[in-house]
Amino acid sequence: MKKIFLLGLLGMLVAMSSCKKEERSSTTGWAYNSQEWGGFEKPMDYQGQATGPNLVFIEGGTFNMGQTEEDVMKDYRGIPRRVTVSSFYMDETEVSNIDYLEYLFWLNRVHSSMPQLHRKALPDTLVWLEELSYNEPYVETYLRHPAYMDYPLVGVSWLQAQEYCKWRTDRVNEMILIETGKISADMEGQQGANNFVTDSYLAGLYEAEPGEKPMVAASTGEERPVKFEDGIILPDYRLPSEAEWEYAALALVGNQAYARDERISDRRIYPWDGTTVRYPQHGKYQGMIVANFKRGRGDYMGMAGALNDNASITAPVRSYVPNDYGLYNMAGNVNEWVQDVYRPMTSTTLRDVETQDLNPYRGNVFMEVELDADGKPQLDNDSIAPGRLKYKELDADEIATRRNFQFSNVINHLDGDAQSEATYEYGKHSLVSDKSRVYKGGAWNDRAYWMSPGTRRFLEEDKSSAYLGFRCAMTRTGSPKGNGAPGGNQIRTTKRQTKRRY
Repeated sequence: MKKIFLLGLLGMLVAMSSCKKEERSSTTGWAYNSQEWGGFEKPMDYQGQATGPNLVFIEGGTFNMGQTEEDVMKDYRGIPRRVTVSSFYMDETEVSNIDYLEYLFWLNRVHSSMPQLHRKALPDTLVWLEELSYNEPYVETYLRHPAYMDYPLVGVSWLQAQEYCKWRTDRVNEMILIETGKISADMEGQQGANNFVTDSYLAGLYEAEPGEKPMVAASTGEERPVKFEDGIILPDYRLPSEAEWEYAALALVGNQAYARDERISDRRIYPWDGTTVRYPQHGKYQGMIVANFKRGRGDYMGMAGALNDNASITAPVRSYVPNDYGLYNMAGNVNEWVQDVYRPMTSTTLRDVETQDLNPYRGNVFMEVELDADGKPQLDNDSIAPGRLKYKELDADEIATRRNFQFSNVINHLDGDAQSEATYEYGKHSLVSDKSRVYKGGAWNDRAYWMSPGTRRFLEEDKSSAYLGFRCAMTRTGSPKGNGAPGGNQIRTTKRQTKRRY
């Protein structure tokens, strides 16, 4: 009798545990994820944004953006101003040669019928040539020889860096969907325009084979593709904005006196403390140079037997001391492209400083997906990478009723002299144009001055050099403190008095 009672009790407990209490909307009382209630879906096991490969979380905040080093060039390109940067992710290292060779291999494999795509993505290895230097060996060896596979990529334009970021977004999201069992790997079937592109997949224009654990629609009980609302797909990899790059390079969080105190003990000239470029702490590393730069005329790495930075050109991407965010080579090694269009006096010509001091950025061109006559997205198979969605600038009719902007292309927004109404006309009275992009950080052939994060220079977006590379960033969704804490201050002084039925 006792045994029967225990068995019955055990069965009842199992039945109770299997009957989860359904979650309901706090505004309508309707049940989520219930076919009976229409099937509106709410992700029940979302743990926050996953950290993509090689990314480091950068908690945002306010800081003085601009030069902290003496303006020895007297060009006033980096006048300090206080801004706020939202939390984001940044690559731990610069993009290396092996990273980019993987991209070139994929292009050659998937777009074998369109070899021009592979050729267009190739870095310009001739950037190593100089009239009075013997650098020819680097032309053949630097990109492809295994001795340099972990060295930073150079010879890529801003435009090529953009294409790499888009490709990396698609490959990382494809990897996530394969590893979580949402889709099956299809390496042989992907050819030409029939390849996984994140936006095209989400728009329903690329059909992937379901994996072992496909998503199931709550409304029908049938398999369905992953949606952006599921929280599985990561945001785009992209170049960091100039403000993001400078904020991450300074890493002033390391000079915060106390964790709960909004006080920075010292500003920084470089991504490390102090005014010197040598390791200050006592021990075997004391006195070693902490970045790759040119110490003086004719001195790229010091004397034999006591090489100062141990690199005549670039060094491996995980060399020297990372800053307080854990990022390597935010000063020296190679300069890095950022997203912004260059203007010398951006910090002083802003008119609406009350709204443009959050995530400041110049270079916006507002786009939307181009739809066909039936209102469906179209594929841009004539683009540099077939299979992507086709985008277009916002139409004037759509913009006419808006209050927050009046033009789709706002690169030139308030960038001229207010009195003379000067504009940037390349080749007439300025070398600056709408294709001039900012780069920062200093390189192996730069003096220490350019390693200060507030310094800035520019180059045309279709040009490249032997001292210029890049690293990627990603937008942070949700709480600015990361996945460990919700957004906003959660202050609960009294218990809620109202009792709810749902």
